Amino acid sequence: MDRSSPVTQLRATVGGFAKDQLPAADRWCVALSGGADSLALTAVAAELLPTTALIVDHGLQPGSAAAAQTAQRQALALGCVGAEIIPVTVGTAGGPEAAARSARYAALETARAGAPVLIGHTLDDQAETVLLGLGRGSGPRSIAGIRPFDPPWCRPLLQLRRATTEAACAALGLTPWRDPHNDDRRFTRTRLRHEVLPLLEDVLGGGVAEALARTATALQEDGDVLDELADRALAAARPHTDGLPTAAVAALPAAVRLRALRSWLLAGGARNLTSKQIRAVDALVTAWRGQGGVAVGGGRADARLFARRRAGVLVLEYERD
Repeated sequence: MDRSSPVTQLRATVGGFAKDQLPAADRWCVALSGGADSLALTAVAAELLPTTALIVDHGLQPGSAAAAQTAQRQALALGCVGAEIIPVTVGTAGGPEAAARSARYAALETARAGAPVLIGHTLDDQAETVLLGLGRGSGPRSIAGIRPFDPPWCRPLLQLRRATTEAACAALGLTPWRDPHNDDRRFTRTRLRHEVLPLLEDVLGGGVAEALARTATALQEDGDVLDELADRALAAARPHTDGLPTAAVAALPAAVRLRALRSWLLAGGARNLTSKQIRAVDALVTAWRGQGGVAVGGGRADARLFARRRAGVLVLEYERD
């Protein structure tokens, strides 16, 4: 057996992931787009456990239904116990890429029937995600990129390059679907893939994608520790129905305090928080000069959500539009 072959690498990687992260799993799903990454993942996953392929049809381009049907046939030929095509309607919130991602994950959550879902993100996807986070300046949580295991989402291929999945498909005689959006330069991620990363590899002498992936792993490890410290600090602060006492968090180190505030905001109904919003709320604690409230993401259809400081306590209040 050639242990260096791409198929062998995939089998070892997915098998090791299953042993480490999903020892009790007796079935799983694979998010199958039909592309090389998810197709190669489906091939090896179906060898290990009963596998259901979940094929989300975003309906964003001509021929998407036919591509989904092809992926369905491939999944069944590879030994999947089921292959479900899930049509979705993609909205507009956050831009086309974010809207498609939101629709896709919502569909996968509904269809997985309690099983973990394997997703074919590779090291290349991780590198692109880190670069996107750097460009947006949205803090270490964003630069930390994609987590390999964020139940129920499982990404066993994050240490493998896209070239490995493409080579595995070729070795297995599989013809992956090539999404035209992956070559459309209107999308930021596409330009990172085809323009920015190759330039960085050339200028810095190679190994950039791997270095970015290592950066993501290191930040995830650091972030886990800081999140645990923040959770402890928030519990000790004893937030109550009237709000969060500012004195209980003011003396915390900034990295811990910002995470504690983020958790408190999310628990209060905030959504899609940005670093700018969290730091503005932090200023209500550390740089209080009587300023007004901070609008945070979330709220209701008829009202916006604001964080305000009243008598030394942070409160969350809805304000009608």
